[in-house]
Amino acid sequence: MCAIQLQKEQVFVKSVAIIAAGGLGKRMRADVPKQYLLLSGRPILTHTVARFEAAQTIGEIILVVPPRETDYVAREIVEKYGISKVTDIVAGGKERQDSVRNGIRHIGSDVDIVAIHDGARPFIVTELIDAAVRKARDVGAVTLGVPVKDTVKRVREDGIIEETLKRDEIWLTQTPQVFARDIIEDAYRWAYAGGYRATDDSRLVEMTGRAVGMIQGTYDNIKITTREDLLLAEAIIGGQEQ
Repeated sequence: MCAIQLQKEQVFVKSVAIIAAGGLGKRMRADVPKQYLLLSGRPILTHTVARFEAAQTIGEIILVVPPRETDYVAREIVEKYGISKVTDIVAGGKERQDSVRNGIRHIGSDVDIVAIHDGARPFIVTELIDAAVRKARDVGAVTLGVPVKDTVKRVREDGIIEETLKRDEIWLTQTPQVFARDIIEDAYRWAYAGGYRATDDSRLVEMTGRAVGMIQGTYDNIKITTREDLLLAEAIIGGQEQ
């Protein structure tokens, strides 16, 4: 595992953000990983990191990127755009869960709150980052999300509708997901000890029997995964700039 320790003034830090940007972006069908594609003239990852740079509750940022790109990210993202809160650039793992685990391993001993965010979600609202961190300090574990807008149905493998679910009980989960340090570390130890996998960090915490709170996010907080997502992102940032 490779990591670059960046120079930074010594500060007392209680909350750290782990930004997972280790994916290769295969679904984007682009020549470069999706987190480096340009959005309004800047790499997507730069937009994402800037939101956490501006968050009052975040003292440090750990970036998790593809193993061979730590030097590139240090030079072309952190240094080029003057990001001061990034203290580590860590090599990612095979899957997202492995990458986040690598990031958790680099948390300093003085940290008590950990926010985990997708590098390809550049439209997170800074005020919501702060709200989630403050909430996690109270309840231990929270995630952002939004209520579904459409009717949701459970469908069998043969294509027949099995059940219409109650729409007012279903939310789409987003990031950041924010946890007390001991809660997320315990969840990851438990998951790897038992060979459990999950698509997001809050699910791992749920599987250990702990409750996770939900904070309403925004519908603009999309994860850019496909070319269609990139077109939507251009429309979102165009509206914000106007």
